[in-house]
Amino acid sequence: MTLWRSLFVAASLLTAPISFAHAQTPQTVKAKNVVLVHGAWADGSSWSEVIPILQAAGLHVTAVQNPLSSLADSVEATRRALAEQDGPTVLVAHSWGGTVISQVGTDPKVTGLVYVAARAPDANEDFVALSKQFPTGPVRAGVVERDGYTKLSEDAFLKYFANGVKPEQAKELYAVQWPTAASIFAGRTTEAAWHSKPSWYAVSKNDYTINPDFERFLAKRMNATTVELDAGHLSLVSHPKEVADLILDAAGYPRS
Repeated sequence: MTLWRSLFVAASLLTAPISFAHAQTPQTVKAKNVVLVHGAWADGSSWSEVIPILQAAGLHVTAVQNPLSSLADSVEATRRALAEQDGPTVLVAHSWGGTVISQVGTDPKVTGLVYVAARAPDANEDFVALSKQFPTGPVRAGVVERDGYTKLSEDAFLKYFANGVKPEQAKELYAVQWPTAASIFAGRTTEAAWHSKPSWYAVSKNDYTINPDFERFLAKRMNATTVELDAGHLSLVSHPKEVADLILDAAGYPRS
């Protein structure tokens, strides 16, 4: 997409009403498994509120311990987890993890993709340049880099990354945040699975990490079934039922 066209689409999204009806036309394939991919400055425990809901519905759930050392390493870790699944699987990602499932989601086992306040790059897209068409979230001021890896300062993590999360829980998540290679944010995928697989998207209306209008742009671009949550970036922690319900929809299961 050319820059002028991207700007036109972005501007139209800011003024036009967004429809949140189910956008996918193909019938949902019932899945047996869900594979969860966390994003930057987090680990697999960020899904701990969502996992019990999915398990109670009868789904087999795996949370990838995303190494965050490179796009290639994160893709390989997710491929390994996907290879262990028996049957149809829904891939779910939060934040930067959306880059990973956009690459891995072309696997024949994958029946649907769920993006939770997540990136959703096109193949070989300069996603950093695309994101600059929208205001930068205040969390970026709190990124601290050392030896090629980044973490968030405590102030930025609690105020902007985990806004809306209970303070004591936010502090626990800060304590386990995983160092993230600075280089991964510019990494480019060679696939964009959302072109060929049904997709769902949970927009966080109070997100200070990824601009909510950017999330809406990404969801509309992939023709995703979309919900909007009154949540910050960590909606999977603050609104686990709503996030789980979207995943259950993608898996062809009744809501919790």
